[in-house]
This record gives sequence, C-alpha cells and structure tokens, in this order.
Amino acid sequence: MKTYNIGVLGGDGIGPEVVREGLRVLQAVKDGFDYNLIDYPYGSEHYIKTKELVPDRVIEEWRGLDAVYLGAIGHPAVEVGLVERSVIMGLRFGLDLYVNLRPVKLYTEHLCPLKDKKPADVNFVVARENTEDAYAGVGGIFKKGKPDEVAIAEMVFTRRGTERIIHYGFELARQRAQERGSGGRKPKVTLVDKANAIRAQDLWTRVFEEVGKEYPEVEQDHAYVDACCMWMVKNPEWFDVIVTTNLFGDIITDLGAMIQGGMGIAASGNIHPGKHGMFEPIHGSAPKYAGQNVANPLGAIAAAAMMLEFLGEKRAANRIESAMESLLASKRIPSVDAKSGLTTTEIGDMVVAEVAK
Repeated sequence: MKTYNIGVLGGDGIGPEVVREGLRVLQAVKDGFDYNLIDYPYGSEHYIKTKELVPDRVIEEWRGLDAVYLGAIGHPAVEVGLVERSVIMGLRFGLDLYVNLRPVKLYTEHLCPLKDKKPADVNFVVARENTEDAYAGVGGIFKKGKPDEVAIAEMVFTRRGTERIIHYGFELARQRAQERGSGGRKPKVTLVDKANAIRAQDLWTRVFEEVGKEYPEVEQDHAYVDACCMWMVKNPEWFDVIVTTNLFGDIITDLGAMIQGGMGIAASGNIHPGKHGMFEPIHGSAPKYAGQNVANPLGAIAAAAMMLEFLGEKRAANRIESAMESLLASKRIPSVDAKSGLTTTEIGDMVVAEVAK
C-alpha cells in the first residue's frame, strides 16, 4: 500500500476550517493508499506570536514531501503580502512549482452567472506560468513617501520558463482529449499574452509557435489578454487549455472562478510535474467569516481532489468530484458561498456521505 507524506498548512482566517473538511473527505475516500499528515504552523497568527516566517530548513523539508495542502494566508493585522510571500512564494520558488493549474469547470447550470451557459460550455483549464513575470521581485521603491517617489517592477520572462509551461499546456491538451475519447472535441491550446503592447512577450508568441510544431494534432489559437476576458464571458466553450503568463493568469483565473459559480468552488494546484505539488482553494482567508463555521469548504475539497489526482489516485479524486457534482446539481448544496444556509461542517458531512455511496 502506497503511503504519502502530506504537509498541511491551515493558515489564516477560514483556512483551518475548510482544510478540516477537506481532510475529512480525504479520509473518506482512502482506499488502497494511506497517508501521513505533517502539520505546519506557518501563517499570520504564528507570525504575530513569534515573528517567525518560513525558515529555509522547512522549505528543504517540504521538498521531501509528496504534496502540501494549504488553506489560506492573510491577516488584517499583518503587513499585506509579508506572510503570503514567505509561505506561498516560498513554496512556488523553493520547490520550483512552475505550473499553476486552474480548472474552470461548471458543475451545474444554475451556478453560472452567464446566460444560457451549461456545464458543457464551461470546462477548460488555465496553465499559468508560476515562477517568473512581475512576481520575480525584480525592482523596488525609490524615495518612498516623497513627492518624486518611483516604484519599479520588472516583468521577467526566460525561454526556459516560457518553453516548459507551453510544453505542459500541449501535453495537458493531449491528455484531456484522450480522456474525452474518440467522440469528444479535438484538443486545443490558446496562448494568452499582450505581445502587441508588451513587446518582451513576443518571446511567448515565438516559443508557442516553435513548440506547437511538435503537436500537429492540437489546434492552436492566440488571444490578447483583454480579448481573452471578453471571450471567456461571451463564448467560454471556445477554450480547452489556456497557457499564459503569471500576471495574466492570476487575473483571468478569478474571472474563471466566477463563471464556474464563484470563488467558493475554485481550486488550484501549484505543480512541478513528477516532483512536487501544493494544492489550495483560490479564495482568500476571509477573516470576517473566520470562526463562524459558515465558509463553504468545496474549494478546499476540490483542492484535495486535485492533490489526489497529482499523486496518482485518480479513482479517489473522481469520487470526490462526482460527489460535489451530485450535491450541487441536486441543489442539496444550493450555492458555493457563505450564504448557502449550510454550515462548513454540514457541507463536509454531506460530501463525506456522498462519497460513501
């Protein structure tokens, strides 16, 4: 029996509450595998008490885990971004998690704010480059607080970084087409950039064309990021796999979360294929809901399913996804926000019961 070592960071706000339910569901689908959970305290509450951020020795320890499961980071009493950079960027850069994978999947029609769009119309994946761009931290602030203050943030793109995420996007399109079978739609990859205005992103356009020659069976498309946002709302059915930059991916995946029903259902994986993975709901720490047992844990539960798929436990992952789809389509869980009328614990109970079927 395979045993996985999984690091757990509940984090801040509603993070520990939704992670608790995700772990209950993980236990409910455990079949043919086992796991050890290693809890880590790093978050804003820990920082407030100890002034400790994530030390290098812990990042080294994370490299030896099979996966990391994260709730949320952020606290109103702590400098914005301080702990987030330590934990999230520590994981992304420390483990070279160059893929930020965001499925955009509509489970049931009534959740979609777009007119006449059904689950078949909203089912695509965004593969966002996760270690470069403006997030590389190149730049700074000069003469802070002075009338002539200057703030600079450089976008950094490398051929290696661009090429490997584009390759990943094409391989993912192939995999999705195989899972759909011979009667399904053909694979398609859409590159999203802004190379017409940000000329450094011409690197993305050229590399996309070069790599695309290795995948002649995959349809290839291109959209500038502003047009992409328009088409995601007007015709989401056009998309299969989107490959894009770190900054643009950060923006369009929040739009994707809304067209699939809301932030409460959206999950993401931060992945180095074949090596490391960190999985989290994409909602924030929502401190105004912390401790009230009202936050919807479906995003965290979906992140647990993504983690299982990454670990190779696809059957268990499918059981979780099928359970969520059944509960949402039947309106037993009527919404994915904190106003569903159900407590965090009740939703966890319902998913655990559903996967048992």
